[in-house]
Amino acid sequence: MLELMPLDTLWWFVVASIALGFAPGPDNIFVLTQSSQHGARAGLLVTLGLCTGLIFHTGLVVFGVAVIFQTSLVVFTAVKIIGAGYLLYLAWQAFRAARAELGSIQVSAGRLYQRGVIMNLTNPKVAIFFLAFLPQFVDPDLGQGSRQIVILGMIFIGVTLLVFGSIAMAAGRLSSWFTRSPQSQQWLNRIAGSVFVALALRLLIIEQQ
Repeated sequence: MLELMPLDTLWWFVVASIALGFAPGPDNIFVLTQSSQHGARAGLLVTLGLCTGLIFHTGLVVFGVAVIFQTSLVVFTAVKIIGAGYLLYLAWQAFRAARAELGSIQVSAGRLYQRGVIMNLTNPKVAIFFLAFLPQFVDPDLGQGSRQIVILGMIFIGVTLLVFGSIAMAAGRLSSWFTRSPQSQQWLNRIAGSVFVALALRLLIIEQQ
């Protein structure tokens, strides 16, 4: 049960989770770009997708499957290639939008949510990060380590929703300014496309640890 976990442990876990949420990384940069392109609602939908992926990664840690990403080079490489390919596809869409008329390319709510899910699931570093991060806050004396990991995973997801949600809302205001000018929107799409390419290259060069 949650009350069995020491409050000081939970406190430091929340502080660490907030710091990690605001630290520049692929996920919050992805939320930032999507919110800047399509508005705060888009960023919130992407955030929900990312957090859905975190539920999956928490389950991987609980069942020990995350170890595969740490030990199997084939699986690790395959997942990151899929992720990089998807980011390059998003980059192509952004560059295509930059050449189209403003508003001619719309992204549905389901597609935005799907982007967040795929973005998270195709990053093998997330599974390895959870495998290294969550167990640090598990108290062996309390037993039921799997239940503690589930609780910590849910807390991390809650913190991520708040942190990334705030990023989405802030970037959404930027989007409302850009959409007043078709030329500004086109430049924003070009910037977003370039960011997606950079994220794809970053994902391709990361190494298994």
